[in-house]
Amino acid sequence: MSAVVGILSSAFWGVLVLSLLVFVHEGGHFLAARACGMRVTEFFLGMPSRWRLSWRSPRIGCEFGVTPLLLGGYTRICGMEPLEDELLAPCLSLVQRRGRVSAREVAEELAIEEDRAYALLGSLADLAAIAPLYDPELGERPGQADWPQRFQTQRRDAMLLTQFDCGHDFEAVGTTGEGEARPVDDAEAFLASELSRTYHGKGLLARLATLVAGPLVNLLLAFLVITVALSLVGVEGVVDSNQIAGVTAGSAAEAVGLRGGDAIVDVAGTPVSDWRSLSAALDAALGAKEDFSLSYLRDGRTSTVRVEVGEGLGSLGVLAQTQRVRLGVGQSALAALSYGRAVARFALDLITPARTMQTLQGTSSVVGISAMASQAASSGAYDLALFVAMISMSLGFMNLLPIPPLDGGKVLVELVQAALRRELSSRAQTVVGYLGIAVFLVIFVFALKNDITRLVIG
Repeated sequence: MSAVVGILSSAFWGVLVLSLLVFVHEGGHFLAARACGMRVTEFFLGMPSRWRLSWRSPRIGCEFGVTPLLLGGYTRICGMEPLEDELLAPCLSLVQRRGRVSAREVAEELAIEEDRAYALLGSLADLAAIAPLYDPELGERPGQADWPQRFQTQRRDAMLLTQFDCGHDFEAVGTTGEGEARPVDDAEAFLASELSRTYHGKGLLARLATLVAGPLVNLLLAFLVITVALSLVGVEGVVDSNQIAGVTAGSAAEAVGLRGGDAIVDVAGTPVSDWRSLSAALDAALGAKEDFSLSYLRDGRTSTVRVEVGEGLGSLGVLAQTQRVRLGVGQSALAALSYGRAVARFALDLITPARTMQTLQGTSSVVGISAMASQAASSGAYDLALFVAMISMSLGFMNLLPIPPLDGGKVLVELVQAALRRELSSRAQTVVGYLGIAVFLVIFVFALKNDITRLVIG
């Protein structure tokens, strides 16, 4: 029963911590996209699913919600996929002219195959230039895997702005509702106007800002949590005293009779008065690989024992006294930055060929993270907060690695396209994406193996 409780506890805290951090991460993408004037149609905690609880904002049009698949989340930013079909403008013009159309009608009007018509309508729906029309009588519902049979025009104000566009005014004269015909004079100009409000229609800096916003918010959260925690609660620090707090079970210190509260005053003829001198004297004595004497003070009396240095003895097994020390805000911030540098170095080592294999030995998967989250939660709010900060910092830097489909990989693709002064074909991007997923799977397999070794084998 205790094993089942442990597994459930790990699952609960793992899902809670990862869901929180994914929510924060996706929130960064959402805020950056909105700030850059991009259309955002969905913001969900959990991976896409037909089962969802959601609410659509009447002010910005975005649908906010949660799905049962909590280990993830997504922000649906319009125009993330490249568009390569020259019939997009005629197709959009047709929808605007008729109000509502089916893929079959588009295929007949444009003299194309129905599959291509569906692709055109789906691309326009992804831009939020048109809206899918779900028919419950046909068993269609929002969130289903496939597009419905019919599509319709978006609700637009007098300036042709949709509910997803900043500054729309549906109270103004000239507003048309969903499914109403709203013909346009210049199909190409109208499509260009729609694209200008999507990810691909924005400049390079806006696209890069949207991509890195998620990881940066994770890093900012980690920095703030560490700084606040160390400032308000503090950190356990070693007391510079020769009085020990205890001994490790089965250690040489326990074997010679040392116990908590003893003050060690001499090691191998070297007087010691604080923890620093005690540590240095023990290192020297153990390094000599010879038996040595040790004197300690207990209840006002000094006793001397002889420590036998057996083969492989690397430490005496005494524990230092500790006390919680609250750091100033400046010191706490520096500690957070120092930890951030260490995590960044680890992430870089992961993609440095000479260090990759060694670095992979220290990785952990969602299984290990869940177990550590449960342990941190059982230790108290302080340890849990620092653990959340640690995972948030790791999530931030890992997402900046130039490996598709991570955010850093998308940044790399954007920079390559900027250098080439042309977009990579969808085929090339698909190949790069598959390679990135392969690398990601290798990392996950190593991380899972590490967790199994630590948690199961021991």
